[in-house]
Amino acid sequence: MDHSTPRAQETPPLDARDLAVAVLDISFEVRRKSHEGTGVLPLSSGVLDVIRVIERHPGINVAEVAARLGRQLSNVSAQLRELVALGLVTRARDALDKRYVALHPTPESVRIKTLLEGAWADTLAAAGSRLQPDDREQLAAALPALQRLASVLAQPE
Repeated sequence: MDHSTPRAQETPPLDARDLAVAVLDISFEVRRKSHEGTGVLPLSSGVLDVIRVIERHPGINVAEVAARLGRQLSNVSAQLRELVALGLVTRARDALDKRYVALHPTPESVRIKTLLEGAWADTLAAAGSRLQPDDREQLAAALPALQRLASVLAQPE
């Protein structure tokens, strides 16, 4: 007779590679399928990334944007020139230190971000409606953990 207690069900290890690929695939497909019909000028993923960093950190400078994105300063500078020309980002020199140029999103940038996020949500909702109810429940339950993971990843190392 076995008197051992039943073992608690162990949580399977996170397959980081599969998670990374799935997140990137989802991001690609959401961006690809949701832009049409927004009336927004198509922007590259790289440019959208720059806008997102500036919107999350208003007043950030070019070097800080490049560091957060892990990109060359010259590449980010070129993307910023494009964003300024499109009226999506403003540059403001610091009153005390004229060398420091703070970057800020414009109301148009915020409007576009709101439109795109709505289109992304619509795209995910449409795809999600084709999943089984159990899958939708699992995705809903995972959302807080995914948000915390995104927050941890956004922290400087």
